[in-house]
Amino acid sequence: MTVTDAHGAVDAVWRIESARIIAGVARIVRDVGLAEELAQDALVAALEQWPESGVPNNPGAWLMAIAKRRAIDLIRRKDTYQRKLAEMGHELEIDGDSVEDDVEAILEDHIEDDLLRLVFTACHPVLTMDARVTLTLKLLGGLKTDEIARAFLAPEATIAQRIVRAKRNLAKAGVEFEVPSGPELFERTSSVLEVIYLIYNEGYSATAGDDWMRPALCNEAMRLGRLIVELMPTEPEVLGLLALMELQSSRANARVGSDGEPVLLLDQDRRRWDRLLIRRGLEGIERAWAMEKPPGPYLLQAAIAACHARAADPEDTDWARIAGLYAVLAQVTPSPVIELNQAVAISMAFGPERGLAAVDLLADDPSLKDYHLPSVRGDLLFKLGRLDEARAEFEKAAALTRNERERKLLLERAAAC
Repeated sequence: MTVTDAHGAVDAVWRIESARIIAGVARIVRDVGLAEELAQDALVAALEQWPESGVPNNPGAWLMAIAKRRAIDLIRRKDTYQRKLAEMGHELEIDGDSVEDDVEAILEDHIEDDLLRLVFTACHPVLTMDARVTLTLKLLGGLKTDEIARAFLAPEATIAQRIVRAKRNLAKAGVEFEVPSGPELFERTSSVLEVIYLIYNEGYSATAGDDWMRPALCNEAMRLGRLIVELMPTEPEVLGLLALMELQSSRANARVGSDGEPVLLLDQDRRRWDRLLIRRGLEGIERAWAMEKPPGPYLLQAAIAACHARAADPEDTDWARIAGLYAVLAQVTPSPVIELNQAVAISMAFGPERGLAAVDLLADDPSLKDYHLPSVRGDLLFKLGRLDEARAEFEKAAALTRNERERKLLLERAAAC
């Protein structure tokens, strides 16, 4: 095996197995930052040994074994081995060389629990949202620092420092490597889902840069969503978020033209929508509704996306139902952005005059001072034939957006007026 082949294999295995390795080691050392360092040590060992020995039959298990062995050696050196064993529930008996085997057996029984602990730790509210997103992509996504930097158009040094600070702040705050319980579980689960959806949205509608979409971020968010569904299969909001991302992603191929230009929803060729993702999304919604719990924001948004997915043609869209779902969503999660989307649905269901009246009620809201409000007003004014006013709104929106593709689209709409 060449060095290049071995390095490629290591990268592939790391992307798939890193979260489980870090989670397993963190259960021993009770420190996420230290666990990642030990996992990286195992990665270095693989880079050194695999070019000569070849890739093991079970490369993930090989990396896990090396990382755990180094964790145990570290604990022994710190003379805290007995205490750590006690923290694991007195499940082990010191018996010479068999200790590592016993540790291995116990940790393998708890690997899914360990992954869930890692999820809640990376998304802990003690961290800023930027830190949560970055640490989640690093620890659970297996992304390298430079990959995260490219995804968010940030300097690599900034991302590296953010990761260091996040791990330091977790240790400083004494965050336990545990799944929360009671009322805290709901709050912390909301934080986890918020992090995943923020990653997804940055991929689906890039806030800055030259690209309309960043599919790699969408795919990573969906992968994380599927992981959370595996770990928390009876939570409707967890199912709802994954269904929402799958339904949104089903349109990805139709959202971008041949030159990378944006294609708006009503102009998309629906034959290019991914029917497999639509089917999976709809099945996820059905599972979530069947649990008969009050719907949360992600399940409601998924239900809205389902209205579009079920419509073979734009004219078949049930806009009245969408407007009603947005009304419920606005009660569950009050937000001017949701009210703006509701106004768009009202315009589609009952005419642009009513939509514009609903939009103008939001005109003074400071949270809508970005390009969204003027772009919606421009569209409604265009439909009403008020072209001079529409052109001014589109030009205003173009000046406010930081995405080059969107700016071009808005200026083209202004020119069409």
